[in-house]
Amino acid sequence: MNRAWIVAVAVGMGAGMALALTGCNKAPGAAGAGAASGVGAGASAGGAGGVALDAARPASGAASGAGGPPVSVSTVRAQQRDVDVTLDVTGTVTALNSVDVRPQVSSIISKVHIREGQFVKAGQLLFTLDSRNEEGAVAKARSQLVKDQAGLADAQRQLTRSRDLLAQKFISQGAVDTTQTLVETQQAVVVGDNSAIKTAEIALSYTRITAPSSGRAGAISVYAGSTVQPGATSLVTITQLDPISVAFNLPQRNLADALRTLRSGGGKVTAVLPEGRGTATGKLQFVDNAVDANSGTVKVKATFDNASEALWPGAFVGVQLAVQTLKDAVVVPQAAVIQGPRGAIVYTVGPESKAVSKRVDVLYANGPDAVASGVSAGERVVLDGRQNVRPGATLIERAPGGGRPGRSGGAASGASGGASAAFAGSAASGAGPAP
Repeated sequence: MNRAWIVAVAVGMGAGMALALTGCNKAPGAAGAGAASGVGAGASAGGAGGVALDAARPASGAASGAGGPPVSVSTVRAQQRDVDVTLDVTGTVTALNSVDVRPQVSSIISKVHIREGQFVKAGQLLFTLDSRNEEGAVAKARSQLVKDQAGLADAQRQLTRSRDLLAQKFISQGAVDTTQTLVETQQAVVVGDNSAIKTAEIALSYTRITAPSSGRAGAISVYAGSTVQPGATSLVTITQLDPISVAFNLPQRNLADALRTLRSGGGKVTAVLPEGRGTATGKLQFVDNAVDANSGTVKVKATFDNASEALWPGAFVGVQLAVQTLKDAVVVPQAAVIQGPRGAIVYTVGPESKAVSKRVDVLYANGPDAVASGVSAGERVVLDGRQNVRPGATLIERAPGGGRPGRSGGAASGASGGASAAFAGSAASGAGPAP
């Protein structure tokens, strides 16, 4: 009798349970009648519930199978093109040439010829120092040269007379040799004077400070009247901005890829500016000759044309180094690839607008695109609405991002909602006879 009550509870799922429990609380003589009525009511309620569940099953199957309502989706065509396999790292913009301009003599600034932030050319005058002492030294050296040249001329005349006297045998050969030595000594003095003039002129040239290279002038730390000394704070920094380089580190495992790219001509390196401000394209220029033992990385540099000044020294940028090119690869959106327990699949539009499930292997993925095998170029791949698609379902194509009338998600929700309502109705009908 207890088993009959349990069966009544399990089958009735509502009012049958109430009737069975009521029968349990009655006297032994009435218990059988209560149990019997509970079983009967439970059976009728269970039959009603079974009818409701059977009515709900076709609705769910229609939503997910081939016989369901059409599913609204958007599609894109698989494209065939060359795809670069890239390594993504973070790099720092560095100048190819940056020079701190310092004085070579102790002096006073006479004039500043440039402005902060001005672009200068190599050899352009930047600063003028007080040059009076150096100019005096040059003048003194030149006057000494004139004096010694006069002494040389006199020695040469004496040598000429000595040779004439020797020819007439009025003097000895020794006297002529002495005069010859005097001429050669005076010639050496003149050579020394010329060297002294050049040295004085070099010191004078230090009072005119020019740009060692072309670039942009930074902050100027001195003004007219400032005293400057060699080795002190730099007067200004000249930084080359075009072209410019980006330095970054690559893991040791990618060293072979970087060297192969460098040997092939530098490959393609893309610098991605922060905040979506665009990109710049350059070439790999340098790979360091050793791996850093502490970090396991190797230093790498790439050069970029920077006429627009988009790259600024010291800034951080994303770097994409192309190490390989996949020729004629089939590209689909990454969002269209569905990962399942049996691997990745995509849905394509087959004959009669039926959904076709295709197994794919994702060979490479970067950004919104994925290179996949198992799909042919030109096939229409389901993008939006793919979560509602089942193999063999009828598809209705719409524009991406457009309205979504007749989405299969709504049909499925309606079907499951109908099943729940039928199930609730069977419980209510089973509960009716309880009073």
